Amino acid sequence: MIIDIYTHLFPKRYLADLVASSAGLGSLTARMNQVPEVSDLDARFREMDRHGDYRQIIALPHPVLEEVATPEVAARLARLANDEMAEICRAHPDRFPAFVATIALNDVESAVAEIDRAVNDLGARGIQIYTNVAGRPLDLPEFEPVFAAMARHDLPIWLHPARTAAMTDYAGEAKSRFEMWWCFGWPYETSVAVSRLILSGLLDRHPRLKLITHHLGGMIPFFDGRVGPGMAYLGSRTADEDYSGMIATLKRPHLEYFRMLHADTAMFGGTSGFPSGFDFFGAEQIVFASDAPFGPIDASIEALARYPLSDSQRHAVMQGNAERLLGMTFT
Repeated sequence: MIIDIYTHLFPKRYLADLVASSAGLGSLTARMNQVPEVSDLDARFREMDRHGDYRQIIALPHPVLEEVATPEVAARLARLANDEMAEICRAHPDRFPAFVATIALNDVESAVAEIDRAVNDLGARGIQIYTNVAGRPLDLPEFEPVFAAMARHDLPIWLHPARTAAMTDYAGEAKSRFEMWWCFGWPYETSVAVSRLILSGLLDRHPRLKLITHHLGGMIPFFDGRVGPGMAYLGSRTADEDYSGMIATLKRPHLEYFRMLHADTAMFGGTSGFPSGFDFFGAEQIVFASDAPFGPIDASIEALARYPLSDSQRHAVMQGNAERLLGMTFT
């Protein structure tokens, strides 16, 4: 059995309401029409059937609600998305055994209430949040109640990178070009977001909190020397702020917190990152994901099949780790 823990789906009522009530979406509908599997269940099922005993955990795709809607509208859209996702899972439990709830962090009180409703009433097995909230970092104290709620529910947070062309690569340019904001910017976003959460003491306050980092942890496993020994000298390179005591405030060696993260295999069929990712996180912290329909399912399965794992490790990555994270048994 294959549990694809990170796939994206647009419920149709939600998508129509999103387009009607949000701003700055550009050609979203036209772009999504080029990927029919994102909203057409029949097309999606035909693709899924090609892969045998294969099931998907579903989450919304972009856009980020906080970037396109007012707090009131974003909260309403999140509720609609979760209701419709739950309906889809109930209608097709052998296809979609669980969904990831949507929340809007531009109203934290409403977001926490929606977490409780989605988990307790709708059966959501976690939430998806983005690496920044309309340009604001997740380690701000105002977002702490969201992490506390997920620690209380003992369910994972899917952390999706969020960066647009507006975040430039060079100070002398108005925007990022050639989609570098996506290709390299998203792994960077993931790495910065989780680093700041760790340095803020989040995993000391909530040591059992489960964070799933997209795309095999971003840059983290590939730069373990910079993250580990390099970050030990935090503050020595900064003249106008004092970071010298930050590492000492943590209860464990800082690199241990990074190894507590979970990571998915959504690498667009690439294999070069696997040795670093598996060496850093260990097979017990890695879950299979394809990023479908925006990433290739077949190439993702084949890439992992070529990587040398024991039978028990392969089962853990493909199914067992997802069962443990979500608190479910798949049969």
